[in-house]
Amino acid sequence: MLLFGALASASPENPAPKKMLRHVVLFKFKDSATPAQVKEVEDAFRALPSKIKEIKSLEWGTNNSPEGLAQGFTHAFFVTFENEAAREVYLPHPDHKAFGKVLGPHLDKVLVIDYWTQE
Repeated sequence: MLLFGALASASPENPAPKKMLRHVVLFKFKDSATPAQVKEVEDAFRALPSKIKEIKSLEWGTNNSPEGLAQGFTHAFFVTFENEAAREVYLPHPDHKAFGKVLGPHLDKVLVIDYWTQE
């Protein structure tokens, strides 16, 4: 019955949520990166949606997990695209490449995964 209820909730009046493509980026900064340099990277990443129209949304924050499993990664950025074509525009985009030049000198490690949202 629960399965039927979940399936019945999607209808022309109440369409199923649209899946979105998420591009998850985690940064571990070099120990030598100053707070001002880290802020410069944050600001540069946050500016990307105003420069690259294919970015549907950007959410970001810094680690505050008490579990101690972050392995030095401190920053998470969630970039949302409507489809793979939008991501294909974003990755080689000149403004994305320019951001990489701001980030590069301060970056120790980066972890990137992409996924389609699931309900």
